[in-house]
Amino acid sequence: MKLLVTGHRGYIGTILVPRLKAAGHRVVGADIDLYRGCDFTPGHADTTPWCGPPDIRDITPEHLADIDAVIHLAGLSNDPLGNIDPSLTDAINRRATLDLAKAAKAAGVSRFLFSSSCSNYGASGSDDWLDEEAPLRPVTPYARSKVDSEAALANLADETFSPVFLRSATAYGVSPRLRFDLVLNNLTAWAMATGQIRLKSDGSAWRPLVHIIDIAQAFERALTAPREAIHAQAFNVGHNRDCMRVRDLAEKIQAALPETRITFASGAIADTRTYRVDCSKIADIGFAPCWSVEDGIAELRNALSRYPVTPEDFEGPRFARVAHLRMCMDTGRRTQSLRETDMTVA
Repeated sequence: MKLLVTGHRGYIGTILVPRLKAAGHRVVGADIDLYRGCDFTPGHADTTPWCGPPDIRDITPEHLADIDAVIHLAGLSNDPLGNIDPSLTDAINRRATLDLAKAAKAAGVSRFLFSSSCSNYGASGSDDWLDEEAPLRPVTPYARSKVDSEAALANLADETFSPVFLRSATAYGVSPRLRFDLVLNNLTAWAMATGQIRLKSDGSAWRPLVHIIDIAQAFERALTAPREAIHAQAFNVGHNRDCMRVRDLAEKIQAALPETRITFASGAIADTRTYRVDCSKIADIGFAPCWSVEDGIAELRNALSRYPVTPEDFEGPRFARVAHLRMCMDTGRRTQSLRETDMTVA
């Protein structure tokens, strides 16, 4: 198939695109490359051609005339980032997603895979397992944008256009565009740099966790599954064994790094975002995760041993999404709407 992957230069995209190409698909991308210069490992070179404009807000049906399926990863990617400007989060994560989907449908694209999130379940308020039919209780602009996007995309579904909602668990794992604002990556990196596994909450919240390679596998399965198996459906992406409380994750990191100790940041309280997610359904389309939390901790430990980072690195603009976004705006590299300016480095 010929595929458009939006956000193909991001944390997940740099893992997913090579897999799609290796499977024989032709891939074009759309990415404003907001995190240019933020590579974790040296030597990564993206050779994916562009579909037309890099910004998803500028894509029209003409740009998608020969595309078979869209894999839509692009967006403002986490809760703190969404809190900077909720209206911008809505504009990019919801309105631009809907406009892109309408353009895809008008161009005859048959399948639209939307990168959604388990954060949609938000403040679940219990320890019960949550499947895809559970109530959605988003508590942040980011999560609300995902919930609203799913609803809008579902309204476009018909016999020729199949949206699919992949609600990924909290991602972890090494990528050329590594993120340290994700809980497993952050706690492990902090432990490696300081000897402390520093919790910013009391650790009681439930979090489902999934490796980015398994997220990539989920998109591959949804791409090739029979239409009737995926049409206008949501799938939780992860494995039940890797849904755990944050404090239990901290203990697993300590077991892998026995010289470290668990500490709590000043003012650490219970996190209202807590969701114990059942990921059983996605096995119906052939998804079988290959990675465990323990594997991911070991992978990150080994990577950070080879490419050490300091707390200033992973909480600064090189690796922290919020800090990088603020730097781009404050230095004039991006407008307040994240459009490029003349100062943006080519």
